[in-house]
Amino acid sequence: MTIRYPAPLRPGDRIGITAPSSGVPDDLRPRLNFCIDHLRQRGYQVVVGDCMDGTKAASAPAVSRADELTAMLIDPDIRAVVPPWGGELAVELLPHLDLTAVAASDPTWLVGYSDLSTMLLPLTTVTGIASVHAQNLMDTPYRIAEPLHSWLEVVALPTGASFSQAAAAHHRSSGHDSWQDTPTIDEYALDTSGTWSLLDPAVGDVRASGRLIGGCIETVSVLAGTAYGDLRAFAADSAPEGLIVYVEAAENGAFTIARDLWRMRLAGWFEHANAVLVGRTNAPGASGFSQLDAVRSALADLNVPVVVDVDFGHVPPQLTLVNGALTDLIFAGSTKTITQQLA
Repeated sequence: MTIRYPAPLRPGDRIGITAPSSGVPDDLRPRLNFCIDHLRQRGYQVVVGDCMDGTKAASAPAVSRADELTAMLIDPDIRAVVPPWGGELAVELLPHLDLTAVAASDPTWLVGYSDLSTMLLPLTTVTGIASVHAQNLMDTPYRIAEPLHSWLEVVALPTGASFSQAAAAHHRSSGHDSWQDTPTIDEYALDTSGTWSLLDPAVGDVRASGRLIGGCIETVSVLAGTAYGDLRAFAADSAPEGLIVYVEAAENGAFTIARDLWRMRLAGWFEHANAVLVGRTNAPGASGFSQLDAVRSALADLNVPVVVDVDFGHVPPQLTLVNGALTDLIFAGSTKTITQQLA
């Protein structure tokens, strides 16, 4: 299966907004409107779907959410779909999402992270359409500075193009901005220095290549061992060069994350990995067992390099990671880079 990349997003193109998981409550509608205006000011047309209600756990019944997402992904006039954020119940869509129709259509960019990994992963592994793990809509106005790139920069690239990102010098230590109080905030408070590191420093310099694939541990671990998250099959069909697998913990405790990673490992997630990237996390540890211990438990003896505290996931700033992209990882001295090619 050849990876297919959507056409570059250009000013004047239409972006679809729908909430496959949680909708947006009334007190955060000013933030939503600010984010939509941000896209319009960049020259894009914006279409907001019906599945946006934030009064319950999910924005609409599962069938309605799946139908709206499918409709946007197959609409030739919509060039990208960017949900407001994740949530808890995106998995409910999978029995109803028409991936056959999506695969038969011209590809459309789907962008997000957290619970949206539940959609991003099968979009790539099942249909062969590249998807983007990056800021959700509600985060999009935040400025992403070099050496990282925003998703809007990446989805504007043509097929065949390459882009490089490197370790950020600072990240946010904890907490979240109050969008109720400051709905127009567009600068992250990056108050702590830090960088990527090796789970096993004895590995030395790392140079690894493969097709990039992964997501949020709490959500993609549910798909491990199913047709929606079969990385053994994906590697065989689409990645003879092997994989670079990325994972990140959102909020679950360290013991739960360890069990989730083991479920993924036993389902073959790391069998074709040439390297594993683990996102920086503020998820809690347990007594005598940290989030890093969870990673060690499941991944330390894989005999592949494991890079931890990488800039993606729930701790800003966030790399833009393209599921399906040919990727080169370099970790050598002060050089810590990820180069992705849309090929």
